Amino acid sequence: MKLVRFSLDPAAPATTPDGSPLVKYGVVEDETVYETLAGWSSRTGSSWPLSQVRLLPPCWPSKIVCVGRNYEEHAKELGNLAPAEPVIFLKPPSALNAHRDPIVIPPISQRVDYEGEIGVVIGRRARNVRPERADEYILGYTCVNDVTARDLQKKDVQWTRAKGFDTFCPVGPWIVPAAEVSLDQLRLRTWVNGDLKQQATPAEMIFSVARILAFVSEVMTLEPGDLIATGTPAGVGPLSPGAEVKIEIEGVGVLENRVSTE
Repeated sequence: MKLVRFSLDPAAPATTPDGSPLVKYGVVEDETVYETLAGWSSRTGSSWPLSQVRLLPPCWPSKIVCVGRNYEEHAKELGNLAPAEPVIFLKPPSALNAHRDPIVIPPISQRVDYEGEIGVVIGRRARNVRPERADEYILGYTCVNDVTARDLQKKDVQWTRAKGFDTFCPVGPWIVPAAEVSLDQLRLRTWVNGDLKQQATPAEMIFSVARILAFVSEVMTLEPGDLIATGTPAGVGPLSPGAEVKIEIEGVGVLENRVSTE
């Protein structure tokens, strides 16, 4: 099953929030979107060809929690040691971007990088979750690109500006429910202009999804729809205007975006 948020308005912004009359929920089956009530409960009886709807980010998070340096080789390539505990930071919901929408390079950055990641969408309120119960709080998995202005990240030391630009968090194209995913069998790949740039499995993470969820929920309450980006593997690199970047997770989907300038 593929869970989507979508709109019949092709101009609906990627950051259109839940509750807007422009936003609909649905499930995708055989290139058809079947509308459901909010939260992907019962179907309404309406449907449209997938090609005729605008896919929005599949979740509307109150917060986007990201994990830095969660693959040892990625930490090394940026000149860092592997952390002793998860390194977390936030991206604003205003950075959300949809499948096939442009990633916009801001004029104040000279180096913008892709970072393909496995995204975890929270299914119910989570606080002080034990790792062995983490699965109970996960709605499903999606593709994330943690786009980063690398030059500003190095300049600022803290990462808010470098990670927070509009369009810098493409997510989608849908959520695959956790019950239908074997986490240990997932494989993440990032492609730029058809060239394979990143490849990893969850087994290569320093901190598992369960450990991350427990760590984050010890700090803050996670709400339904919140998004955790679990870190990027080695192979990050720059994006140029006109480039096409694809984040692929086997068994989940492929998130596609082109790069443009303001």
